[in-house]
Amino acid sequence: MANRRRLGGSGLTIAPLVLGGNVFGWTAQGETGFAVLDAFVAGGGTMIDTADVYSAWIPGHSGGESETLIGEWLRRRGRRDDVQIATKVGLLGQSGDGSDLSAATIEAAVDASLRRLQTDHIDLYFAHRDDPGTPLEETLAAFDRLVKAGKVRAIAASNYDTARLGEALDVSAANGLTPFTALQPLYNLLDRDEFEGDLQQLCIDRDIGVMPYFGLASGFLSGKYRAEADLEGRPRAYRVKSYLNPRGLAMLKAMDEVANDSGATLPQIALAWIAAQPGLTAPIASATTVDQVEELLGAMDLVLEDDQLARLDSAGAA
Repeated sequence: MANRRRLGGSGLTIAPLVLGGNVFGWTAQGETGFAVLDAFVAGGGTMIDTADVYSAWIPGHSGGESETLIGEWLRRRGRRDDVQIATKVGLLGQSGDGSDLSAATIEAAVDASLRRLQTDHIDLYFAHRDDPGTPLEETLAAFDRLVKAGKVRAIAASNYDTARLGEALDVSAANGLTPFTALQPLYNLLDRDEFEGDLQQLCIDRDIGVMPYFGLASGFLSGKYRAEADLEGRPRAYRVKSYLNPRGLAMLKAMDEVANDSGATLPQIALAWIAAQPGLTAPIASATTVDQVEELLGAMDLVLEDDQLARLDSAGAA
């Protein structure tokens, strides 16, 4: 079983794979979703990542469907202390029609998330996206109050750039407020520009744990989609289509070679590559079946050789 990793300065230690909750209440509903969650924990997983906005993009949904399913799962299993729940605020907005990180939005949203999750605390609470329209002092003071009230154990940032994350850390330090201790950026073998470089170095220098999303590039790095015909009937196929180009196909070829050498599957290779990068704590990946979960869990114990990492790096170079 893979060892847990320290998540920056959050005080949390997590397994080196985080289960993405964006599919719950959408493509993994009811007993199917419960079975996925059971399999993840049974296989050594610890942290489940969700958001109050999941799955508001589906007709007839309003957001909170993922949290609601996870909350029902927690109630049914009767145990809370062996799993870690991460969720987010800032895309739904206070009334569900906007995006902000005002104190009022945060205070209302956390209580709504706690009700849906059927728990008395959130282990890691993310600002889902930077809100330049709200002073950082207001946002961070609101998060600080949640930590002091015991509603939240640690706070984190998602989709923040280098300048704003650094500014937020400085504001917290100057005002004695609880700081962000983790970051959730877009990062995978094909999406590297936003994180690598200054942002990655900032996280290393300031002890920020990193849990990237879209670790499988919306499923493209699973190897299942190698031509447009493979996308038929896939939810949000437009995301995968953006990778169907010479660079994406060259990456799949390199991954096929590593798979032949290692015996690992392409999803395992994609996630193990992320986990091997400097400053990275654990990638996030979603699953809609128990078989998918079990495959993903294999990434936690996969250690790629230096030459394999180099081949993948070369294939992903812009």
